[in-house]
Amino acid sequence: MGTIQQNLKKLNTLGSVLYVAAHPDDENTRLLAYLAQEKHYRTGYLALTRGDGGQNLIGNEQSELLGLIRTQELLAARRMDGAEQFFTRANDFGFSKGPEETLKIWDKEKVLGDVVWVIRKFRPDVIICRFPTTGEGGHGHHTSSAILAQEAFTAAADPTKYPEQLQYVKPWQAKRLMWNTFNFGSTNTTAADQFKIDVGVYNPTLGKSYGEIAAESRSNHKTQGFGAAKQRGESFEYFKTILGDAPQTDLMDGVETSWKRVKDGADIAASVSVITRNFIPENPEKSVTPMVALLGKIEKVSDTYWREQKTKELSDLIAACAGLWFESYANEATYALGDKIQARSQVVNRYNDKVKINKIGIGADVLDLGSKIIPANQQQSFESTTVADKISQPYWLETPHKIGTYNLPDDRLAGNPENPDLLKVNFQFIIEGKPVNFERRLLYKYTDPVRGEVYQPLEITPPVTANIDGKDYIFNSQQAQTVQIKLKSFTTASGNISIKPIEGWKISPDKIDFTGKAKNDEWTVAFTVTPSDNKPKTSNLQVIATANGKPYSMSLKRIRYDHVPAITLFPPAEATLVNLNLKTGGKKLGYIAGAGDLMPEALRQVGYDVHLLSENEIMNTDLSSYDAIITGVRAYNVNERLVYEQPKLMEYVKNGGNLVVQYNNNSGLVVKQIGPYPFTVVNRRVTDEDATVTVLDQQNPVLNYPNKINQDDFKGWIQERGLYFVSDIDPQYKAIFQMNDKGESPLNGSLIVGDYGKGRFVYTSLAFFRELPAGVPGAYRLFVNLLSKQKGN
Repeated sequence: MGTIQQNLKKLNTLGSVLYVAAHPDDENTRLLAYLAQEKHYRTGYLALTRGDGGQNLIGNEQSELLGLIRTQELLAARRMDGAEQFFTRANDFGFSKGPEETLKIWDKEKVLGDVVWVIRKFRPDVIICRFPTTGEGGHGHHTSSAILAQEAFTAAADPTKYPEQLQYVKPWQAKRLMWNTFNFGSTNTTAADQFKIDVGVYNPTLGKSYGEIAAESRSNHKTQGFGAAKQRGESFEYFKTILGDAPQTDLMDGVETSWKRVKDGADIAASVSVITRNFIPENPEKSVTPMVALLGKIEKVSDTYWREQKTKELSDLIAACAGLWFESYANEATYALGDKIQARSQVVNRYNDKVKINKIGIGADVLDLGSKIIPANQQQSFESTTVADKISQPYWLETPHKIGTYNLPDDRLAGNPENPDLLKVNFQFIIEGKPVNFERRLLYKYTDPVRGEVYQPLEITPPVTANIDGKDYIFNSQQAQTVQIKLKSFTTASGNISIKPIEGWKISPDKIDFTGKAKNDEWTVAFTVTPSDNKPKTSNLQVIATANGKPYSMSLKRIRYDHVPAITLFPPAEATLVNLNLKTGGKKLGYIAGAGDLMPEALRQVGYDVHLLSENEIMNTDLSSYDAIITGVRAYNVNERLVYEQPKLMEYVKNGGNLVVQYNNNSGLVVKQIGPYPFTVVNRRVTDEDATVTVLDQQNPVLNYPNKINQDDFKGWIQERGLYFVSDIDPQYKAIFQMNDKGESPLNGSLIVGDYGKGRFVYTSLAFFRELPAGVPGAYRLFVNLLSKQKGN
C-alpha cells in the first residue's frame, strides 16, 4: 500500500522542479528521488543529449545506437526514483573542452528553443542545474547545459522569444534557478554558507532512504559502468541561487504548493484531507467512492495544467484502490506498415460488481462495449483491431542529421524521450457511476523460461528490410567486390532490389526481382560493385527495396539487453564504398576484446584474418603465428585477466611479435605498466577532429610501411583525434605525432612506438575505434601500418 499512500500525499502537492544537465548519468538521482517522493513535487530531468558520444562497457554499440540504449537506461532510472525524463535535439558528439565549441556544433538557437519549450510545457516552479556556467563541470557540454538553462529561464517568460511556440503553450516564469553545487574528486564547489537540504532521510512508507533509491536508479546506467552502492544516513545537497529570489528556509520559498494555488482549491484540499485521514491500508477500496466524487471536482478546475496533472494522478489512485488491473497486447511482436493489428485487452475488477467497461479505443478504432459489467475478480478479455499506420522508427532518427543536432520532424516533439504517437489503448470505465479514463501502451507480451513474463515494444516495420553485409567496402584496386544484401519480408510482398546508381562505380545487375515472399521470409541477393576509375574516392551505397509498388531504403537493427526494453530501429540501408591506395602487410591478427568496439569487423573488410583470442590461447599456445596482436579499447580497464596474460604478451613482443594497444582510461588500470617501458595514461585529449597533426619522427617505419603516410591521411576524421593520451614517456619509445586543440599546449602522447627484443610495441590513443568503422581512408592506412612490421625491423 506504500504506493497508494505516497500518491495520496502527491495528490495534495502542486509544485514542480526541473533538473537540467547534459548527459544521461549527469543527474543527481538522490535529489530527484527526494524531490519526487519525499516532497511529492512533479519532478523532471532534462538531459540535453542522449549520451551518444559516451563509452559502452556492455557491448559494441556506438553513437546513435548507444544513445538509444542510454535513453532507455534513463527511463529505467526514472521508474526507480519517480521523476520524469526529457531530452532536447542536441547530439552528444563526444568530449568538448569548452562551451564555445559545444554551442556552435549544437546549433545553440535550436537547442535553446527546445529547453524553452520543455520549460513552457512542464512549468517548473524551480529549475536546478547540475553544473555552473563557469567551467568547473569540466566538459564543454556540462557548461553549455548551465548556460542554456540560464538563458531559457528568462526566455521562457518572454513572449517575444520563440513566439511560434505560443500557439500551444504559454510563457512561463520559474521562481528561481539554482545550481546544485558538488564535490567531485578534487573539485569542491560546496560551502557551509550555501543553502542546503538533507536528502539522506528515510521514507518509512517505502522502507528505503533516498540514498538507497538513488543507487537503484543510478545502477541502471550499465553501459557507463555506474553501478552504485546504497547510501544510508544524513546527506546534504548544496545550492547556489543563480537567478530569481534566493530561498531562505525551503527550496519552494515564495511558491504556493497547496491547492490554494488554483481557484476553488480549498474545497478540493478539504476533500483530499478527509480521504487521507480515513484511508485504511487494509481496505483501500473504501476510499473509492470519495475519490470518484473528488475526481468530479478536479475535472472542473480552471487551471488546465493542474487539472490535467491531478486528473491523471487521481484516476490512477482510484484504479489502485479498486484493485482494477488492465492491459492490452498485440498477438504478434511485429507488423508491417499497413497490416491489421489484432489486439487483446484484459481486465480484472477486484472492487465490486458495479464497475463497468464502456469503451476500449486504439487510435481511431473504438470498441463500444455499452457499459458492460465486469464480474468481480474474473478476468475478462476483449478483442479489437487497428492498423499499423506508421513505422516505429525513433522520431529523432527519421532523417539524416549533422554532427551536433538531430532533425526533428516537428519541433513540438522536443522533450519526448520516445515517440509520443506509439500505439496506445484508451480505456473508459464506469466506476461508481462516473466515467474514468485511462491510457495504456499497446505492447507484445511473451513468457521467457528464464525471465518469466516479458513485455516488449511493438515493432512496426517496412514491408521489406535490406541489411547490407558490410558497413564499409574498401577497394585497393579496380578489382570487383561482392555486396551481399540480406532481405527480410514482414508481410506478403513482391518487388525488386536495386542499388542506386553511383558516379564512379559500376554495379551489376541493375536489379533483382522477387515475388510471392511471405511474412518472415529471409533471402540473400548479391551485387557486383567495381570502381570505374582509379581515382581515390568515398561514396555512399544505397539499397532500394521496392515492395508492392513502393520504394523503401531501410535496414533492420535490433538491440537486446535484459536491463532495458527491446530496441528496434530501421537505419538507412546504406554502406560506404572507399577506393583508396591501401597496401597491407601480414595477414593473421589476434584480437583481445576490450569494452566493445567494431575494429575486428573493420579489419576483416580489408582482408585480414582476425581471430578473437581466448585466455587459454594467450596462455597456452604459440602466439608467434600472429603477425600482430591488438587489444580492444579499454581492455586494460575491463579485462582483469590481463594481469596474468601480460607476461605472455610481452614475451610475444620480445620474440618478434607486434603488439598494438588501443586507448585505455587512466582510471582503473588492471596493470601498473602496460608496455615494456614506462609511460603514464592521462586524461588529455584532442577533441577537434581537424586539429593539425605534426609529424615528429618522419622516418619511423609506422609512417612508411606499407603505406606512405602524409597529411591527407588526417582529413575526414570524425568526432575527435584521440583521447587519454600518454605522458612521462620513457626514452625507449618514439613519439610519432604532436597535436593540440586550439589555445592549448601541444601533446605528443597520441602514438608511441618502441622496440622490445626482436619485436615492436605500439600504444595509440588515436580514435581508430571511431574512424575505421566510419570508413575514414587515412585512418585505415595508418592503422594498417601499425599492424605491419617488416621482417628484421
